[in-house]
Amino acid sequence: MTEGDDHFVYLLRCADDTLYTGYTTDPQRRVAEHDAGEGAKYTRGRTPVELVHVESFAEKSAAMSREYEIKQLSRAGKERLID
Repeated sequence: MTEGDDHFVYLLRCADDTLYTGYTTDPQRRVAEHDAGEGAKYTRGRTPVELVHVESFAEKSAAMSREYEIKQLSRAGKERLID
């Protein structure tokens, strides 16, 4: 993370061992929201979640493009990204 990188793409591992990919400007706050059941509908009922991967970007458009790319990966591809 460098100064000026205010946009983040993150991967969560949910309690049921599924993976969730999202975008945020504050990863720690967003993970807390997911754990509190206030995050995405997908993660509700799949808590607690664990932050397993974060990428930072200076531009929102770059982060959103990367989020889309990650969402297109297979489960195995996402696991490789995490490792």
